[in-house]
Order: sequence, then C-alpha cells, then structure tokens
Amino acid sequence: MSSTQTIAAAGFAAAVMAGSVIAADLQVHHKFEQVGDVKVFYREAGDPKSPVVLLLHGYAASSFMYRDLIPKLADRYHVIAPDLPGFGFTEAPGRGRYDYTFDKLARTMTQFTEQLQLKSYAMQVFDYGAPVGWRMALAHPERVRAIVSQNGNAYEEGLGAGWAPIQKYWAEPTPAHRAALQSFPTAASIRWQYLEGVGDKSLVAPDAIALESMLVERPGNAEVQLDLLLDYASNVAKYPEFQSYFRRHQPPLLAVWGKNDPFFLPAGAEAWKRDIPGAEVRFYDTGHLALETHGEEIGGVIRSFLDKHLK
Repeated sequence: MSSTQTIAAAGFAAAVMAGSVIAADLQVHHKFEQVGDVKVFYREAGDPKSPVVLLLHGYAASSFMYRDLIPKLADRYHVIAPDLPGFGFTEAPGRGRYDYTFDKLARTMTQFTEQLQLKSYAMQVFDYGAPVGWRMALAHPERVRAIVSQNGNAYEEGLGAGWAPIQKYWAEPTPAHRAALQSFPTAASIRWQYLEGVGDKSLVAPDAIALESMLVERPGNAEVQLDLLLDYASNVAKYPEFQSYFRRHQPPLLAVWGKNDPFFLPAGAEAWKRDIPGAEVRFYDTGHLALETHGEEIGGVIRSFLDKHLK
C-alpha cells in the first residue's frame, strides 16, 4: 500500500470512529439513579462534556413526553430527562413513607442533579415540572443558565377554568371535595387532557395516552396524585417568590405555549414580560401537551433558543 493510500485509509478509519462516537452520543440511554429512598428513572443522551439540558415533565406525562425532543438536542447538548416521584418508571415509596409535596419533589430532583454532578444546566419545564424547577432555581440560582417553559405556569392570571374544582379542594380540603376529584387520576381524564384544545387529534400518539394512563392508574397512585393536587396550592402561594427570582436574576427565558390549554392560559406566558423584558413568548394552536402535536416546530424554536444562550 502506498503512503497516500495509507493516509487515506487512516483518515477513513478515523472518520468511521468519529461517526461511531457521534452516533453513540445521539443514542438515548435509559437509566436509574438511587436518590435516598427513590430510584429515579431517567433518559440520557449526548456528550457529558456538553452543556446540560434538564427536562422536567408534568401531569399527565413522564419523561416519555420528551422522546422526540431529546434526539433534536443531543448532538450539541447533554440531555437529562428524569421521571418525577409518582410518575413514569421512577420507583418511590408509598404514601406515608414519602412526602408527596412539591417541596419534596424539588429536593429529590436537586439531589438527583447533584449525584449526576450537573453543576449547571438549562431547564425545560412543563406543568408540574415548573414549580419543581422554580424551587430548584430559588435554591440554586447560579445553576440555571436558561429556562424553557412549555405550559409551565408562574402567574395567577395563567390559571384557567380547569382549576375551579381543584381550588375548592384547596379552600376546603374535605373528604367530599377530595372525592369530587377522584376522576382526575384516571385514563378518561388523561385522554381528555391530551386531546382537549387540539384541532387535528390524529397528531396525538395513542401510545402516550395509553402509557401515562397505565402508569397513573397503578395501585395507590391515585391517592398520590390527589395529594399533589392539594399541595399545588403551595405553588400558587409561592408565585411572588418565583416572580422575584425572575426579576432579580433575569434568566434567558422562552415560553412555548399551547394556547388552548384549559389549565394554563396564554396570559400566564405573557406575564413573564413584566419580570423578564427580554423573554421570548410563542403560542401554538393546540392544547396542554403541545409537544404531541407541534413537536417539530417547537423543537426547532427550543434548539435555536438554546444555541443562542448556551455557549
């Protein structure tokens, strides 16, 4: 073999090896991390040396909601998407042995990030993931480099009519008001949340509805979900603290919002401009789980936002 052929062969081999590394980085790995008495399930992709993007899901979802977004980010970012206690494949103790409050969820997620040695990260939040993320940011503002909120609220004007029966439960946490919400953690309710406000319902994957319904309806989980519904009042009480964090620290923020969401109204997204004048706010003609119908479009906007702020 001539020297030219040898060099060419070596170059080809290096390119193949580089391609293999890139392909491996783009693969999504499914892992567990023991955090105290909680075995946290999470999805991971991308080079661990790259900037971190932490994806926090909400109700009615799990890290599965980010299944299509993760590969869109993993070529440039280290993407981590955990399941919160009480959701997805995370294994957590039952009621009475684990305190199902948003304070506790935030402490578990903070410890999770510390065990994975995630010293700083951009944070994407949705629904319940928002108050978990806001608490994490309050405790360690220096760790949060940028925020993407997809229907993750922090303002009272963002609370829609869907909260009315839940607000009665907050005001009077009686057995009767709790019983009135028994239909909330059910397959029928989850299906409604995925489809309400969606124009073309054929865009919503039935796999997502089936998986989340099965996981939420596990024995004992309905009571966990009702506990979290009751504790959501603590998030509303903390809205002024969250807003103070936004004003003081001015994190780069992108809001991508399903404008037909029955729970979180567009006014909640617009409100960020009061506290973060440079906030980017975009609306999409869909419902609560906007990534299910507009994932390609939203994914591109998120990617551009992260590319601008994570350097």
